[in-house]
Amino acid sequence: MSVKSGQLQFYEHGYDGTSFSHIVEASGLYRGNIYHYFKTKDDILKAVIDLHLKEFGELLARWDQEFTDPKEKLIAFVDMLTGRKAELVQYGCPIGSMNMELGKGRRDLQKPARALFDLFRDWLAGCFKEMGKDDKAKSLALHLLGRAQGITVIAHVYQDPKLLRRETTNLQTWIRNL
Repeated sequence: MSVKSGQLQFYEHGYDGTSFSHIVEASGLYRGNIYHYFKTKDDILKAVIDLHLKEFGELLARWDQEFTDPKEKLIAFVDMLTGRKAELVQYGCPIGSMNMELGKGRRDLQKPARALFDLFRDWLAGCFKEMGKDDKAKSLALHLLGRAQGITVIAHVYQDPKLLRRETTNLQTWIRNL
């Protein structure tokens, strides 16, 4: 329960903008109950990262089961952005925002957070390999990740859901034309 509360607080307010007290208050649990499992805010962040890894890993595994065509898997990745349009426009990407913030002053915490990008990069590279793009798979995966992150940043900066939709449509066209 406190991990989910921490996840939401970190997303909406950033790591530095979230106090242990905010997480306790949002969870509805007693501080002592949370301290039993998490001694510090850093411990909660690490649990949030683990939760993200688990949830996104399950999502990617589901897409692997659901889609046989690697292009359709890549489209599902892009559709994830439009499916979360309101929150992405309001707060930005939870993974990108977290990594940007941690990279400025908490490199020790950014390294585990980077594992979230690694998860997507490796999965996307696998999709590109399935398409026969072995020699460029990692490069294409990073390109797609970069474009997705750029779209969410710009849509957030301008608070523009139409921009997010338009740019994800362009990204889907790029994938279909590979």
